Amino acid sequence: MMQITLLGTGGTQPLPDRALAAMAVTVQGRTLLLDCGEGTQVSLRRYGVSAYRIEAVLLTHYHGDHILGLPGLLQTLASLNRTAPLTIYGPPGQEGLAAAISLLAGPLPYPVAWKPAAAPFTAAGLTVTPFALKHRVPCCGYQLHLPRAGRFDAARAKAAGIPLEYWRVLQAGQSIGGFTPDDVLGPPRRGLTVVYATDTRPCPALVHAALGADLLCMDSTYADDADLPKAKLYGHSTCREVGALADEAMVRRLWLTHYSAAVTDPAPGLTAAQAHYPKAAAGVDGMRLELEFDEA
Repeated sequence: MMQITLLGTGGTQPLPDRALAAMAVTVQGRTLLLDCGEGTQVSLRRYGVSAYRIEAVLLTHYHGDHILGLPGLLQTLASLNRTAPLTIYGPPGQEGLAAAISLLAGPLPYPVAWKPAAAPFTAAGLTVTPFALKHRVPCCGYQLHLPRAGRFDAARAKAAGIPLEYWRVLQAGQSIGGFTPDDVLGPPRRGLTVVYATDTRPCPALVHAALGADLLCMDSTYADDADLPKAKLYGHSTCREVGALADEAMVRRLWLTHYSAAVTDPAPGLTAAQAHYPKAAAGVDGMRLELEFDEA
């Protein structure tokens, strides 16, 4: 099961009822934090997501509304007596940011590693695939995939003479006693996929990453179609464009997020998105979803 929590749905500046960009994805108590806008640590506490269990932070880019929560979060983790390492991923060009954040956070009792999000990697039990977005500065989206092994074939296990105490280990995908998971598992089944993409214009890389995703959470800065020229100028999307992309990618669910501070009511933007993707939902701070594997 994957638990997704929207911690902040605003862009540029926080509002009294809307924090800046951040989302948490938790699998079996292990959490990835995507973006870390100003006040993210407050949202973590407010919505019941453990900051202590964050294993990595995935930054889309280095504009202030996506990173200004980092120094405070790092200090909070230190106050919780964290000793486990923390990895911060993001597009190329981290060096200056890493130095500035380290200076602001001060000495920490745990190691912090900054790594470029240049190739797929594994974190918190998820396969994370970064991909380039279309923004004014280098920016990447993230596809988070929870794989699912094939169905365990007890008849094959018995026929192969595999001891019963090995079954659970093999089912978990590990070899034991000279036996491998391939000896007892059928073909891999459909896993779970979540795609997070902000800030961006619609682009082929995003469509490809989101194909068939269980959830797409996408930049919906502009609610009004009349703002399309600004969306193109500043590297953002209109809600109607987001709905069209979700329809093209045949995603299972769509959440709008990263609203402009001028958008005080998400309803008009939601209506625009639903013109192309009727199941679209307007993201709000604290919105939560628990995804489970298909029954098959």
